[in-house]
Amino acid sequence: MMSHMDFSHPYFGAFFAMIFAFIIFALIVFAANYVGKKLSRRNDEKLKLTIYECGFPTTKQPNRISSHFYLFALLFILFDVEIIFMFPWAINFTYFKATGIGMFAFAEMILFILLLGIGFIYAWNKGALEWHNIR
Repeated sequence: MMSHMDFSHPYFGAFFAMIFAFIIFALIVFAANYVGKKLSRRNDEKLKLTIYECGFPTTKQPNRISSHFYLFALLFILFDVEIIFMFPWAINFTYFKATGIGMFAFAEMILFILLLGIGFIYAWNKGALEWHNIR
């Protein structure tokens, strides 16, 4: 009888640790949510809207977050992650040259930088890098 489980595989311990960490994370999130709901007070909304000392009466306003924050964060992550991809390429470039694919790897990186530049110019032309006031 042959088993498909191979406990001697070198990555079995890492796989087991990942599954165990995921289960523990899910349990902690569930427990924190459950305890938070049980211990929280639900009737403090009136207290939040009362006047503090001699201030103006508070008015409830919707929380509006400008979409520019989202756009800036998205562009930052996009370009930041793409720049991070250049480091392993730069470290392994001598290996690429030694194996005979140096020019191919170099042309590939030039194409990658060209596409990055096109994306940056497109975002710049669309006004994604300019800040607009909401007022």
